[in-house]
Amino acid sequence: MNFLHYEVSAQSGDVIQVLLAGNAAYVRLMDDNNFHRYRSGQHFQFYGGYFKQSPAIVNAPSAGRWHVVVDLADQVGRVNAEVRLLRSA
Repeated sequence: MNFLHYEVSAQSGDVIQVLLAGNAAYVRLMDDNNFHRYRSGQHFQFYGGYFKQSPAIVNAPSAGRWHVVVDLADQVGRVNAEVRLLRSA
C-alpha cells in the first residue's frame, strides 16, 4: 500500500489544507485508532474524501493529533502533497 503520511496537532475548527501536485487523490484525516486500522487493511473511518482539485480542505473535528493520509486508492499515477495547518480565529 503506497500512501503519503503527515501528522498534525490541531485544535477544533482548525483547517488542514493539502496542496496536491499530480493526480487527483484521496485525502483522509484520521485519529490514531483509524490510522492503525487503515494500515492493517481493516475498515476505518476518516474525514475528507476524493479531491480532483487542489487545495484539499478538511476541518479538524476536535483537538488532538491527527494523521493526514494522501493516497490514490486503485488509481494509477503519482501524487505529491504539502500539508498546511491553518489555525481557526
